[in-house]
Amino acid sequence: MTVILLRHGRSTSNTAHTLAGRSEGVDLDDKGREQAQSVIDRIGELPVKAIVRSPLLRCERTVAPLSEALGLEAVVDERLSEVDYGAWTGRKIGDLVKEPLWAVVQQQPSAAVFPDGEGLAQVQARAVAAIRDHDRTLAEQHEGDVLWIACTHGDVIKSIIADALGTHLDSFQRITADPASMSVIRYTAVRPFVLHVNHTGAALTAALMAKPEPSGDAVVGGSTD
Repeated sequence: MTVILLRHGRSTSNTAHTLAGRSEGVDLDDKGREQAQSVIDRIGELPVKAIVRSPLLRCERTVAPLSEALGLEAVVDERLSEVDYGAWTGRKIGDLVKEPLWAVVQQQPSAAVFPDGEGLAQVQARAVAAIRDHDRTLAEQHEGDVLWIACTHGDVIKSIIADALGTHLDSFQRITADPASMSVIRYTAVRPFVLHVNHTGAALTAALMAKPEPSGDAVVGGSTD
């Protein structure tokens, strides 16, 4: 199964440099709406079979044009929601960088728990579980490699990618997920394969439907010699 992790388009909170979190009513700005519309052409003829999204408005707005174009109703999954930043929600980023917890978020995110909110380790656990569950459900409904989209948030996407790469959550800040970017992971019975990270180009086609190299001793370090 192959999932396209789509981050929502640029939001009014992004441009205001605040931590939106789960604040109600945070919408896309003009640029974000353009990005949402462009997703249709970027997906092109790729055979997307399902769309799953965070319950927050900015994700709803991001997938709406594509959902209409493909005739697919987006499924809402609470586990793909933004991080619950608790007392940090809605605050200016410039103020948050002065908080002692900010350094923990940057250097040891696995230990970061937001005041009156959740921990980043919890975020990764729920998000990866959601992706795996939808993979299994879609596998039961379709034959072969199903391509689907999960529209969610930056830190959520980074945590999923870190898991797929087999790297510790403490390294997830090395991963970038820009607004409206697409990252692609193919899950197999053996292991995940990360095909794209932070793709923001005009068309998402390169290598997407190619099959991964067969596992085994014949392939070592990318060589078949």
